[in-house]
Order: sequence, then structure tokens, then C-alpha cells
Amino acid sequence: MRRLWLIDASYIHANNLALLGAQRRIDYLRLRTLIEEELGPLWRGYFLNSAQDEPNEGRDRFHNWLQTAVPHGPNLIVRLYGLKSEPVRAAWCADCATKVDVRCPHGSGQHQLFNQRQMGVDVGLATLALIHQERYDGLVLSSGDADLMDAVEHLSEHGKRIELAVFSTGVATDLQARADRVLWIDDHLKTLTGDGAAPA
Repeated sequence: MRRLWLIDASYIHANNLALLGAQRRIDYLRLRTLIEEELGPLWRGYFLNSAQDEPNEGRDRFHNWLQTAVPHGPNLIVRLYGLKSEPVRAAWCADCATKVDVRCPHGSGQHQLFNQRQMGVDVGLATLALIHQERYDGLVLSSGDADLMDAVEHLSEHGKRIELAVFSTGVATDLQARADRVLWIDDHLKTLTGDGAAPA
């Protein structure tokens, strides 16, 4: 059985921070090994992320390692997308159920605030899943985004096995309901962290 593994890097990163903090991180080589042990061999893997245009030596070194062949790296194809900057003037407070002003504590209301969000990753994930659909039997998805539901439902209805390698938080229940199997990353944190091969 040929499996395609698609990773939303921001999804992994956000859950990594919430569960492990900034000092420890999921080792993608160990994660690939776990997936192949639990679900079966992977035909190909993609790592999709959004990144700043400015040069970043540490980030570039990490992305190069991600593309390194097993057993020295996880052998993932890296696809990078841009970040979209949006002005921020207000935010929604879930506790108060009201919109509140957002201000920089250093700017006396004069500083311009922007929020950056990833652009194109969800479309990239869905596109890869669909353009390769004749080349794999099962899709392993490391993303929790319900925006992928149309692509997942199409693939499921056309005989593709859907497997999730996800955290127990931040994954849409719609995706969980369509999955043939779910591998919960939370249950394997000790295995997936530690002295990994990834450069700092």
C-alpha cells in the first residue's frame, strides 16, 4: 500500500508549542518512523509551511535537513508559501463576547499593528492530495483544518484510505469522522522528542 504524507507545519508547530514549549520539539525523522511502524510505509511526504522572505540560516538548515534521505533525515519535500500581513485594530474577546481595541503598549496608540497569517498552505495540501491521487492508496494527513474536508471527502469516496497523524486538540471532528485510522501524536511525545538528528 502506497501512502502520501502531507504535513501542515504550522499545525504541528502550534501544538508543539502548546504541549512542549519552545525548548523541545517534535523530531520529524522520529515521526516518520512512528507513522511507518504504526500505519505502514510512506511513498512520499510533503512539508508545507509559510515563511518570511528574509534570509534565515537556521530555518534554511532545518529545511535542508527535512529533505535529507532516511536514515539521516525524514526525506520530505519542502514547499514554502508567503505570509500575508493584515492590519489589526481590534480583536474578539471570547470571555466578554465583545470586540476590543488592540494597542501596542509602547506606542501610545500611534504604532501600526499587523497580524501575519499563512497563505496558500491549505490549497497546497488539497492540490497535492488530488494531483497525486492515482499514485497512492492512502493519504496520511498531519493537519487539523476543516478547510480540507472537500478534498478528503472526494478522496474517501474514490476509495482512498484516509489516515490522520494528529494531536488530540486542534483537529476538526469532520476530519476525524472521515478517517479510517487516527494516530494520536500526543500518545508518543516521549518517543518523538529528545536528541533528534535535526540541527538546532
